[in-house]
Amino acid sequence: EWFGKTIIHSDRRFHYLEAQKHIDEQSGDYFKELSVLNEIAKSLRKKRFGSGAINFRDDEVKFELDNLGKPIKVYKKDRVDAHKLVEEFMLLANKCVAKKIYDLCDATGRDHLFVYRIHDIPDREKLRELSVFLRALGYNFKVEDDISAKEINSLLDMAKGKAEEGLINHALIRSMAKAVYSTDNKGHFGLAFEYYTHFTSPIRRYPDLIVHRLLHSHLNGLTISKKELSVYEKVTHESSNKEINIMRAERESIKYKQVEYLMESVGKEFDAVISGVSEHGLFIEEKTTKANGLVRIRSLGNDYFSLNQKKFAIIGEKTKKAFTVGDEIRVKLKDANLDRRQLDFELVK
Repeated sequence: EWFGKTIIHSDRRFHYLEAQKHIDEQSGDYFKELSVLNEIAKSLRKKRFGSGAINFRDDEVKFELDNLGKPIKVYKKDRVDAHKLVEEFMLLANKCVAKKIYDLCDATGRDHLFVYRIHDIPDREKLRELSVFLRALGYNFKVEDDISAKEINSLLDMAKGKAEEGLINHALIRSMAKAVYSTDNKGHFGLAFEYYTHFTSPIRRYPDLIVHRLLHSHLNGLTISKKELSVYEKVTHESSNKEINIMRAERESIKYKQVEYLMESVGKEFDAVISGVSEHGLFIEEKTTKANGLVRIRSLGNDYFSLNQKKFAIIGEKTKKAFTVGDEIRVKLKDANLDRRQLDFELVK
């Protein structure tokens, strides 16, 4: 390994699916090089999960837009080997840079001034809430003194391919601590890395640009003052907060486009899974678009339905008919309100 400033000359630029085609067909420009990189990436990935990294499988929704920006297609983005290839080498670069700086500071006796990307261990109370939720879905997830990535991965494997897989992924992510930027290295629980930073995207993420500047300073033995340390501490805090706002905006924009797309489908039927329950009714996730909506309790049938919080279910008093989180149901779209980003469904009897 070598660290320093360089100029990149790109002999060939690929988009992901083009590179994947060359890997699959073992032909085309640089297919040998791509294949070697892909095998190395697979080895890195296997080693990472073997060390305790968490294998989340969260679905990413993509939109195809017309010339006016209106969604004409919604689909789940497939993650092919080419995506994973780039991801593994980016993770490797980020990890190596963080370790290099840490070792340099140790060797020279200098302060460990750096911007790390850290991910703390899960909050115990949130894990207890998660275990109750999972029990209602039929999963035995015990919260002991320490929770390991191995146990989390085992749970994800059990849910793989089942109707509730997405719900369990989301619930696990919500129970995790949020990854943040910090000048204090605490490691990255989710990736199972002792040292980690964000280095690979200085043209689009400000913390990466700061990491480039700090790496340059450390490699060249430049003095980094305590005043600079306070500036960087402020930068890490502000960058973490900005990231939360960005993620919230991204979720809202996806929700907006999902509702906009489904406005043309009022009256149509869809397959869905119950993602939550409340006194108002069933929260559902439509399977194709991953859009969320509500089936109001009064539309469930000729019975008095009430919420059973312990069972995460809505149960009929007379019929004992139960609608439980994770159940697959058939629904009809009644209304799509773009201003409120709200979808109302009714149960198909």
